[in-house]
Amino acid sequence: MTIAPTAVAEGLFEVVDGFAHLIGSRCSGCGTCYFPQALSCRHPACHNKFIQPVRLPRTGTLISFTVQRYRPPSLFRMDDWQPYAIGLIALGDGLEVMGMLDGVQLDSIQIGIEVTLLAAPLFREGDGREVLTYKFAPREAA
Repeated sequence: MTIAPTAVAEGLFEVVDGFAHLIGSRCSGCGTCYFPQALSCRHPACHNKFIQPVRLPRTGTLISFTVQRYRPPSLFRMDDWQPYAIGLIALGDGLEVMGMLDGVQLDSIQIGIEVTLLAAPLFREGDGREVLTYKFAPREAA
């Protein structure tokens, strides 16, 4: 029996028809977007504060990155750990999100590349269930 994969954190992203979508929030008053989801609008000039869940764009531009060359503590569990890159991705409307980069050579990452969101295994539970996280891959690799 195969156990369906699960997300590393509920409400962070969803996979629909094989495509990953980040779940954020948008204020219905001022239009400000948040990721991860917010409980209310934090924009100081906004008086509405009403937040609605929204699927964020699946593509963006890499605007910064760092390479993690040390194994994180066990709280941040990964099977088959090896150095990896974390990128800051501009999704538009002033929204920037961080995520692991997939399908990149660590020594040849270039600022400005277009990336696409995907869901990928992070680790496997003892019962065999895959735990997925979201990552960004160069558009041509995704």
